Amino acid sequence: MATQPLRVQPGDAAAEQIEITRQREMALSRMLMTYITTGLFFMLLPGTFLGLWSLFAISAAQKPGFVPAAWIQAHGHAQVFGWIGSFILGIGFYSIPKMRRAQAFAMWEAWACWAMWTSGVVLRWLVGLYEWHWRVAMPLSAGLELLAFLIFFRTVSSHRPAAGADGVQPKLDRWILVVIAGTVGLFATLIANSGESVYLALHGSSPAFAVNFDQRFLVLMAWGFMVPFVWGFSARWLPTFLGLREMWERGLMLVVAMNTTGVVLALWGIFRVAVFLLLAAALVSWVALRLAMPAIKPAKIQGVHRSFPYFVRLAYGWLVVAAALGVWAAFAQHSEGIWGASRHALTVGFIATMVFAIGQRVLPAFSGMRLLYSPRLMGLNLGLLAIGCLLRVSSEVLAYQGILALAWKTLPVSAVLELTAVTFFAVNMISTFLSRPITARLVSIDQARRRAV
Repeated sequence: MATQPLRVQPGDAAAEQIEITRQREMALSRMLMTYITTGLFFMLLPGTFLGLWSLFAISAAQKPGFVPAAWIQAHGHAQVFGWIGSFILGIGFYSIPKMRRAQAFAMWEAWACWAMWTSGVVLRWLVGLYEWHWRVAMPLSAGLELLAFLIFFRTVSSHRPAAGADGVQPKLDRWILVVIAGTVGLFATLIANSGESVYLALHGSSPAFAVNFDQRFLVLMAWGFMVPFVWGFSARWLPTFLGLREMWERGLMLVVAMNTTGVVLALWGIFRVAVFLLLAAALVSWVALRLAMPAIKPAKIQGVHRSFPYFVRLAYGWLVVAAALGVWAAFAQHSEGIWGASRHALTVGFIATMVFAIGQRVLPAFSGMRLLYSPRLMGLNLGLLAIGCLLRVSSEVLAYQGILALAWKTLPVSAVLELTAVTFFAVNMISTFLSRPITARLVSIDQARRRAV
């Protein structure tokens, strides 16, 4: 529920400025909530639900390749770009000080980016699932996503930090440099996606990426794009939220350097060296972010579930597990199940857990100063996600590698648990967006007091 506009007296410049600022903040909050709601849609339906459907089919047939590769890739594209990408773009636009100086009706960059990005992801999902005019729609989808990113990048890059009193531009914080590395990774991922989409449209027989290209593309997308973004936001928020020691800045830069080198080597097909660098980066990130050390201050868990700090550390544990499974897969003869388990440990165990934990901590405040609808529901969705991910990663290795036939039966159970978790997360966020902002509650209380007096 929106707050009531202030009653501004003519000539009251201060009150007019307050009202203008309030309108801008409301416009920014609406924009952010639109991006987040869009991401939740992709997370639930084209993403997780399609993944559940595919996993049931694979489990029933007990054949990893039973479901068309285009379906699996459509599921992954909706999850990564539709969900995570929409969240990142929305938070990025919201965080740019330039947007707070714009008129409420002049934020065309953010809305144009949202329209193109959403259209591109929807089009790609239709291509993967139905092969709908795919020779035209697939490169068109990639082009829309790339153009949306360029609008975002133009807006972000036009912002410059305010100069100090001596006129010298301040140095960028290290966490910003890590986010920039993730942004470069996103750009590279979109370029690779566009190039392969055009190639398939001209020479391919289906909209599915070839196995060799897809293996490299997944490394670029996961470790080159998503992981650095999470590291950057972790460096920004975790010291405050978890009461950690000041981060080891040089160590964080070392993490990014090792990770980037690993991604480049993987793109060249040198996986047996790349996986060790990615594992080293995952391990050093624990030290650089001080997660391996005891907290020096109490964690800030007001308004969220008290288990929040434990799930953040669990997420980083999954990061190490994902990298370790990658090392195993690179040296195994039949590694399809191990690679799949590694990707799931990374995307669900690490990325999704961090989004569930940090997202439910910061997004309510970003969305018009709201309180999280239900901390208990937050604890429940994080717990179900952790159980589902553990069951999925272990079952995928046991089933796909032919170690335990019973594991084929537990794969769908893991999918149901994860679908329930993401549904509860979506319900908690949507309910939060529909609740009254703190400012609206304070205004109502103030008005009630005045009437009582």
